[in-house]
Amino acid sequence: MVPAADRIAISAMGCVSAAGRNPEEHLRSLNGRPVPCGPVPAETFATSLTFPVFSAPDEPLPSPTPDYPRLGQIAADLGPTARLALRAALQALVRSGIEPADLRKKRVGICLGTTVGCAFNDEDYYRAWRQGAHPPLDPVRRYLRNNISAILQEILGVSGPSLVVTNACASGTDALGIAGNWLRSGRCDLAIAGGADALSRITCNGFAALQLTDSAPCRPFNQNRQGLNLGEGAAVLILENESSAHRARRRPIGWLRGYGCAADAWHPTAPHPEGRGLQAAITAALKDAMIPNRKQIAMINGHGTATPSNDLAETSALAAIFTLDYRPPLISTKSLTGHTLGAAGAIEAVFTLLALQNETVSGTRRCRQPDPAFPYRPLTENEQVPLTGRIGLSQSLAFGGGNSCLVLEAAP
Repeated sequence: MVPAADRIAISAMGCVSAAGRNPEEHLRSLNGRPVPCGPVPAETFATSLTFPVFSAPDEPLPSPTPDYPRLGQIAADLGPTARLALRAALQALVRSGIEPADLRKKRVGICLGTTVGCAFNDEDYYRAWRQGAHPPLDPVRRYLRNNISAILQEILGVSGPSLVVTNACASGTDALGIAGNWLRSGRCDLAIAGGADALSRITCNGFAALQLTDSAPCRPFNQNRQGLNLGEGAAVLILENESSAHRARRRPIGWLRGYGCAADAWHPTAPHPEGRGLQAAITAALKDAMIPNRKQIAMINGHGTATPSNDLAETSALAAIFTLDYRPPLISTKSLTGHTLGAAGAIEAVFTLLALQNETVSGTRRCRQPDPAFPYRPLTENEQVPLTGRIGLSQSLAFGGGNSCLVLEAAP
């Protein structure tokens, strides 16, 4: 563990999802602004499914500049996930105040989480091929070129470790934890970390086949919850050692205090009923953050997918960690974004920091009657409570039994 004087500082963040185009819009959504949830946009893909989704607003990418001369050439060939990742990353870099020329003088680690990523950018090619046509290979080449971390590295013109994390729904959380470990071990001077995922026909079909989707906007933690809605988005955090931020006179917006991960070893898609892997991940994250007193945790942003098994397992795990004498407010922000898969952990880290900065947290949208089977009661839609501190948990549960947790602290 690095000394307190060299904690992992969060210098800036960028975020785009159905809940907003930037962190400020996400905060307004967290505090009650309506968020649209509806049919898959026709320009995204055609589908006969009627399950609603949370679509991210589309925006043109920035024009090429002398600072990023390769931007135009590369951006013209990007798939939707890579475009989301690029938008969030450039937004975070602008907010950090780091000049591109100074960025290139550093060893910059890029660690981004995704699930489907760009794997389905060539779907139209294979559909045509299976129907007997001989389509051009452009979609296949585009797929091969769409490693989101490598793309960002090339556009920014930086060098350093580069990694794409694909660990199902914990990918964004793991990417942030891995990037923090890179900084601690001296592998890089600065890290660009987060997650991105776009809506995909195959994932929509897959979750529908698993009978995990709700025909109405999702209701995490609610008694009559029926399942999740898929969403899309990206979030990127700029991480560096606190000493580096201090030398550059950058004031951190927060700190990545700790990270933990653990496996259930239970089922390919279902969580352990008692959330044993999540219990282990939270315990590891608190130890990593050197927080022996759990009363220092002011809030928890749960995974909260609105599926019956996930919400019950998650509340069971939290009840085993936090005793009845102190239970921080628990929310889910997937009611604002849908389940953004590999981007979820990063977007939820942004939401967690925003709530901690705001010193209040609002209950989960559309959670009006929490399931009485829960051993840990979440905040309901009409509740808003002041926070007792500036440290929170953001946690993710993934298919395959993966569980990951971040301890985040907002700067005063």
